[in-house]
Amino acid sequence: MKMSALLRSAALVTAVALIPATTVSMAQVDGRAGPEFAKLFATYERIKSSYVEPVDDDALVRGAIDGMLAALDPHSAYLDGNDLQRLETMIDGNYSGLGLSVVMEDGAVKVISPFRGSPADEAGIKAGDFITHLDGELIYGGSLDDAVAQMRGKAGTSIQLTIFRPGRDEPLEIGVTRGVIELEPVTHEVQSGNIGIITVNEFSADVGADVYRAWDAIREEATGRINGLVLDLRSNPGGSLDEAVALSDLFLDEGRIVSQRGRGRGETLLYDAETVFRGDMAEGVPIVVLIDAGSASASEIVAGALQDHRRALIMGQRSFGKGSVQSLLPLGRDAALKLTTARYYTPSGKSVQEGGIAPDIRVPQLSDPDFALRERYRTRESDLRGHLINELGIADEEMENDSIADPRFQLTAEELEEQGIEDFQLHYALETLRRTTASSVALRR
Repeated sequence: MKMSALLRSAALVTAVALIPATTVSMAQVDGRAGPEFAKLFATYERIKSSYVEPVDDDALVRGAIDGMLAALDPHSAYLDGNDLQRLETMIDGNYSGLGLSVVMEDGAVKVISPFRGSPADEAGIKAGDFITHLDGELIYGGSLDDAVAQMRGKAGTSIQLTIFRPGRDEPLEIGVTRGVIELEPVTHEVQSGNIGIITVNEFSADVGADVYRAWDAIREEATGRINGLVLDLRSNPGGSLDEAVALSDLFLDEGRIVSQRGRGRGETLLYDAETVFRGDMAEGVPIVVLIDAGSASASEIVAGALQDHRRALIMGQRSFGKGSVQSLLPLGRDAALKLTTARYYTPSGKSVQEGGIAPDIRVPQLSDPDFALRERYRTRESDLRGHLINELGIADEEMENDSIADPRFQLTAEELEEQGIEDFQLHYALETLRRTTASSVALRR
């Protein structure tokens, strides 16, 4: 397996998102760490000589590495062997399994989001679910990689998942048939009123170009002038920083898109408009960007850039809040560190770490009958143990605003179903665009 292949980015099933950096300075060991290393070696030798059973050196070294990384943040990890192979298959976007983005939380496997159209999604697995058993065997307290490996498998085979869903008294038993997960990064459609919808499911290679082609297709399929565009980034766990910049650049013709700041001077990178695509491809067209708590990392870069430049109206729920950059640092031919090396900032200088992107209009997903229950237990970056702290600070009232009831959103899921509304957030975005003009919303002013 070529290490260069791993430097392409992907949304991972073993982490929320991965945004590789292009330059990384190798850290040097501080000479003052000598006494601390002495403790490490003393512990190693005492275990080797005194533990009740013989211990393999590889197990001890791997445990020491995992322990060091666990002391950092939830997105840093050591990858080798099967871990690297799984990363490569995720990068290629073609593997057999369930199609889940999961994270380990206090020894439990928690679902961040199912990939749209995946076997997990079709089986009814929801964001916020806890997976406690696989085929009747308890996985609590085990390794996330082991759980992911068990959920992978040959297409057509089945696995039984025991799910704890917050707000429900009894666990759910859900059978899922594995499939070939061929993630379609970008899809599009045209709705009545000549409103286009572009859905971006992940930020893999060429997403910027795919969105450009989707826009061309929408213009061909529409019966006249395009009156609005919905850019749907919900439950998009992230991916390539370069593709996030490219997608943003499609709708901006000037200004900063995102900045990346690390410890070293050489690790501060600035990304500006007009470097990937020229002009605003949808100039004069109002845009609504849909986000939710599953929108992370690269999704937040796009939403933050279009919001700060007043090019789009951001709608939905506060995003996940992952404002850090991970780099893959090769350790020989068959291992690598996935290490947090920088933070990124929106054009206005805001870090989305912890707080995420706050929508201009908060719209709950009322068409989901479990929305209220799951929202109480929704996982965001700020809930992950060891997460980076936003150095700029987040006012408590900014987070509390998300919980204030809005009189516009009182319909129940049953009432919406009777009206034929299956996706309330998308419905609300479309209706907003239908009753507006190009000069009144979602445009720079």
